[in-house]
Amino acid sequence: MRELVLNCSEAQAETLSDLLLEAGVLAVSVEDADSETQSESPLYGEPGLEPAVQAWRNNRVVALLPDGLDPAQVLEQVSAHEGGLIGEGEWHVRDVPDEDWVRLTQSQFGPIRVGERIWIVPSWHAADPSLPAADTADGSIIRIELDPGLAFGTGSHPTTHLCLEWLAQSLPADATVLDYGCGSGILAIAAAMLGAARVDAVDIDEQAVLSTQHNAQKNQVRVHACLPDDFGPGQFDVVVANILSNPLMVLAPMLSNRVAPGGSLVLSGILERQADEVAQAYAPWLKMQVWQARDGWVCLHGQRDAV
Repeated sequence: MRELVLNCSEAQAETLSDLLLEAGVLAVSVEDADSETQSESPLYGEPGLEPAVQAWRNNRVVALLPDGLDPAQVLEQVSAHEGGLIGEGEWHVRDVPDEDWVRLTQSQFGPIRVGERIWIVPSWHAADPSLPAADTADGSIIRIELDPGLAFGTGSHPTTHLCLEWLAQSLPADATVLDYGCGSGILAIAAAMLGAARVDAVDIDEQAVLSTQHNAQKNQVRVHACLPDDFGPGQFDVVVANILSNPLMVLAPMLSNRVAPGGSLVLSGILERQADEVAQAYAPWLKMQVWQARDGWVCLHGQRDAV
């Protein structure tokens, strides 16, 4: 396999990337052409959000070529759109060494312990005898088997840990639970394993819904996963949303009204400096307070007044 490497300016990087994908390359990445030099410059952006600047001053655009695709053909197609802006000496082709990509990917994900009770176990570690078995008798050990290749969230982020630990410590018996922005379904599956009577999971991404359904089936729990348009009315004893601060603030009226009287709202994906702003957005409905903080992130918790 080979890569086509092109140099371009900041103004060209995004358009060039799109044109390369249209020309049939498998993937495109943009790198700082001045990396590891005195001219290197950082791109800043809040975690999970795009930075204001989309590229560096000088960029290296790397396109992965499928077998059989002629780089000259790709360059001809791109140049036709770009008006011949790709000059001689501004590109080259390099070989990509063959790798066992599946093995390399799997090596990045090992078992993760969350708190005292929860283990997140990648599917290729399921038979590892050194890991504790799930205790189905009293639920003292919860094992969630997850395939990160299918997941929108592997369970490694501090915000996921915070939500999992809240569920492990505070989820009422036989509670109804809503996981909004479910991703891979980790929180929904954990809630079901921790004794929830009913678990609903919602995400705006259809692939995330499919991932949640797959992982729930793999872990032999019942989770109703769907897109927002397919989500019916109702309130829940626990509503948990691990997204980011901006969408959480936009969703404040809806998420607050999904909490049943006496129920709990658990929010994460929030930086410590954003905690007050997010809490203020929910103030008309619930009083939100920091439950725990970790590595610069917080988990907010609020309880709706009982009728």
